Amino acid sequence: MESTHISALQTKHAGLERQIQTEMSRPLPDDTLVAQLKRRKLKIKEELTGLH
Repeated sequence: MESTHISALQTKHAGLERQIQTEMSRPLPDDTLVAQLKRRKLKIKEELTGLH
């Protein structure tokens, strides 16, 4: 079960990275949105680190 949870977190982490890259490639990226996405991504990374 833990490996399923880790896999789900990795998928979410990758999805957030794609969202950040998409937003940053826009002519006028929404800095607030990017900051929120980065915070969510960091929380997931911290959770992943704690599980390993």
